[in-house]
Amino acid sequence: MIRRPFGRNYAFVVAGVTFLALLAAAGLRAAPGVLILPLEKSFGWDRGTISLAAAIGIFLYGLTGPFAAALMQSFGVRRTVALSLVLMAVSTGLSAFMTESWHYVATWGVLAGFGSGAVAMVLGATIVNRWFVERRGLMLGLLTAATATGSLIFLPAMAFIAEHGGWRPVVLTVAAVAAIMAPIAWLLIPERPADIGHKPFGAGDDWVEPPRGSASNALAGAFGALARAGKTRTFWLLFLGFFICGLTTNGLIGVHMIAFCGDRGMPEVRAAGLLALMGFFDLFGTTASGWLTDRYDPRKLLFVYYALRGLSLIYLPYSDFSIVSLSVFAVFYGLDWIATVPPTARLATQAFGDRDGPIVFGWIAAGHQLGAATAAVGAGLIRAAQGQYVQAFVLAGVAGLIAAGASLLIRREVKAMAAV
Repeated sequence: MIRRPFGRNYAFVVAGVTFLALLAAAGLRAAPGVLILPLEKSFGWDRGTISLAAAIGIFLYGLTGPFAAALMQSFGVRRTVALSLVLMAVSTGLSAFMTESWHYVATWGVLAGFGSGAVAMVLGATIVNRWFVERRGLMLGLLTAATATGSLIFLPAMAFIAEHGGWRPVVLTVAAVAAIMAPIAWLLIPERPADIGHKPFGAGDDWVEPPRGSASNALAGAFGALARAGKTRTFWLLFLGFFICGLTTNGLIGVHMIAFCGDRGMPEVRAAGLLALMGFFDLFGTTASGWLTDRYDPRKLLFVYYALRGLSLIYLPYSDFSIVSLSVFAVFYGLDWIATVPPTARLATQAFGDRDGPIVFGWIAAGHQLGAATAAVGAGLIRAAQGQYVQAFVLAGVAGLIAAGASLLIRREVKAMAAV
């Protein structure tokens, strides 16, 4: 047993390193939005093809989640995260040598999708459930905000690099960041608090560590949790809400907002700055959402978040697209970007328990990325067919209103289901 400094407060060190790893994965997932225009200019690939690679990456990013959550319980968090970061570095680094569109699909779509899927929302949920008893909502809000902070740091810089150096320096930058984070995660994230002689932050003397899974049952654990959760209405309502959440955020705005602004005559760097502004305000919005989730009914919070998001998406295509109106939209939308995560994770844990909860949340997060992939390729096809994005944004806004209504149908309390 190797003891670490700070006692039980070492949980905040683990959370900090996890934040940085999530930040690196967020930079990778944000990069396709910057790469659309440079790849069009360099290779002459159409927007539908480029969007397909982004959609595959987003989909696999989500599909990997529940298996990654089960693997973290059996194979280990530290091993899973370190190996995933290495895969992210290798796949994006290899893309520097691509010459055909299928190379882009294979590296940024398939390999990077699998790699980044383990360094995602399920990682935050697993770390919070394992290292914290108190302040879970607040800490999950902070870790979730890492995706916004990743966009804040990376997008303007990547857009500047792409504008002055093309697409290749962008992919090499992303690869370097992932490669640096791999050994940091390996060295500073112990497997569990007990491995360094501590209990989770806020745990009482009567706290008992949940049973550990074996390395052979990760697949069975993932599908077993899905089978138990799939029998409940709560799971499907949360899945629907998160499908629409992904459709209205990183699938539509994250992938196509820069190109949408380009269609309206806005330079790429300025458009990336708007996304970064969203990321900056989402850092506050998601953290505040975690604080609110500790105090208020998560269902009502989800209703407000989805309803406001839907209305703002319907408004955007009909705005005057001035820097003032876009800045107001960016601030408003940023506060709401992924504020849905803390209440959704709380509802999943309440319904399915501390053991199944993170795995079930992984399946719900897979719905998030399925929705994002749908928007990424769907909006690209609408743009290719109609020459504009208006219909894509209006449809996404209507979907947001549907998610708001579905949130109120979730039962207030669901008895946690025991593992079989």
